[in-house]
Amino acid sequence: MTPIARLLLSLLLALAVPPAFVQPVSAQEATISFGPMTQDTSLPVEIKADTLSVNNADGSAVFTGNVLVGQGEMRLTAAEVRVEYAADSRAIRRLYATGGVTIASAKDAAESREAVYEIDTGLVVMTGDVLLTQGASALSGQKLTIRMKSGTGVMEGGVSTTFLPGAN
Repeated sequence: MTPIARLLLSLLLALAVPPAFVQPVSAQEATISFGPMTQDTSLPVEIKADTLSVNNADGSAVFTGNVLVGQGEMRLTAAEVRVEYAADSRAIRRLYATGGVTIASAKDAAESREAVYEIDTGLVVMTGDVLLTQGASALSGQKLTIRMKSGTGVMEGGVSTTFLPGAN
């Protein structure tokens, strides 16, 4: 192999997308892997906060100030989390998080302005200046949809990535 061919091959390998970012779909969308393991969405959801407001009329609950939500290995932090309960039971159906939302699982972490977590399906939709970090790599966009049960996701809207070749 000529020195120029080796240089081009080295350059192409250095620019290769790391395995954590599985398959780029387009300039506006990228399919990713989130965490090395899947999330068991049947585990209990634990919420800690500075304040809890309960509205008995509609059955809603709003946690504010240093909110920390835990379920198995997954952690979600935010300034405020509104809880929506299932109509036929007191089971948590959905969480609406706002204000500096961070979701972390294993070595991965994602930040955004807002997030909605559907407990039963394990679907998390993060919106607004989303930043996903996986080891030394980072991926940004406007919307990140994470399927916690399968550990996969899709980043959309002006997707941009930064990574260190050979690092995960």
